[in-house]
Amino acid sequence: MKQQMRKWMAVFAIPLLLITTIGMTPAYADDKLGIHVDGAILIDADSGKILYEENADAPLGIASMTKMMTEYLLFEAIEEGKISWDQEYKVTDYTYAISQDRRLSNVPLRADGTYTIKELYEALAIYSANAATIAIAETIAGTETEFLKLMNEKAEEIGLKDYKFVNTTGLNNSHLQGMHPAGTGPNDENVMPAKSVAKLAYHLIQDYPEVLETTSINTKIFREGTSDAIKMDNWNFMLPGFVYEYPGVDGLKTGTTDFAGHTFTGTAVRDGKRLISVVMNAVDSNGTNSHKSRFDATRALFDYGFNQFTEVEFVPAGYTFKDQETLKVIKGKGSSVPVAVKEPIRMMVKTSEKDLYKPEFVIDESKLTDGALQAPIEKDTVVGHVELVKTEGEDYGFIESKHTAAEVVTTEAVDKAGWFKLSMRAVGDFFVGVWSSTTGFVKGLFS
Repeated sequence: MKQQMRKWMAVFAIPLLLITTIGMTPAYADDKLGIHVDGAILIDADSGKILYEENADAPLGIASMTKMMTEYLLFEAIEEGKISWDQEYKVTDYTYAISQDRRLSNVPLRADGTYTIKELYEALAIYSANAATIAIAETIAGTETEFLKLMNEKAEEIGLKDYKFVNTTGLNNSHLQGMHPAGTGPNDENVMPAKSVAKLAYHLIQDYPEVLETTSINTKIFREGTSDAIKMDNWNFMLPGFVYEYPGVDGLKTGTTDFAGHTFTGTAVRDGKRLISVVMNAVDSNGTNSHKSRFDATRALFDYGFNQFTEVEFVPAGYTFKDQETLKVIKGKGSSVPVAVKEPIRMMVKTSEKDLYKPEFVIDESKLTDGALQAPIEKDTVVGHVELVKTEGEDYGFIESKHTAAEVVTTEAVDKAGWFKLSMRAVGDFFVGVWSSTTGFVKGLFS
């Protein structure tokens, strides 16, 4: 009776189980985060390791995130002594007209006014002031048209891909009152993939970390103490004291146009680790564009990075590879030289996947002659590099390069052998060759 009951229960349970599992999707480790964006990326700001990406190679509108390039070129010009922070800028007809358009983010400039570069930069970095941005471009290059050339040259230099710059601000050219840069269309707008935006931010923070001293300011008064004073609230509402505050956020640049939607390049630091995120055209679950949507998406990326990733040391300094502890040497006093990893290799990886990465020694074939190094060889000669290979699943690589920067070097020097030793070695090799040929011939007679 009990056996019959079990059979009937199974008959009814199986269809019920099938019904309840229809439409269910299995969960995978590389599932998307469920953010509503046209493109996104998350990277480790120290190494450039890509922790997450979603449609990150698609060229999209970047709006005022463009200003990160203007900031980079400004810091570079300051560093090279071409301009100074206390240098004064005299307002042009162009910057005056744009500054009076209160539909745009601006600090109003007086037609007969002069402003220091430091004032204009703070207005750019905190308030995303458009006329102030153009003023900086004019100071550095003379005109916005000429500054565009510098933007394109720098983009090429740092390896940005699929970018298009038509102005310095990120506005649609239609907002520039017919004064848009020469060679650009009246309705053009700046475009770049999330991956290139992240790479630009990576270089800005790496080369000029002082930018964060200003981008972390949530509120400042422009021209405080004068009749032109205006309160500048940072558009980055994830900064401390703002409605979408997130611990550790201190930059970097928001952007909003009808074409680009709500975009944001964010950066945050926690326990000494800094992340950079980019979200493009963020919307809510109903498809509605809003300031909140870009910060919600950024929060999800930061939570993912800080909570699920760990920096792991995969290879210590001095590490040697099994069966590759030495490389063959020709014309040297020794016939081989030991090699080892010069610096330790650390990388941020998902904590649950740290055992999936294995180090591989990639020899620089250009250093070899007939498969060996040729003496003389100095100590610390670079002979290759280490790649961390993920044995299962997808790895997004690095924002800057395809492999880690860890070098494999010789740990000893090998002097070139003297002419006598080389001669004796050549004679020995000759007789070994003759003996091998002779024994081979004799064996052939009896085979």
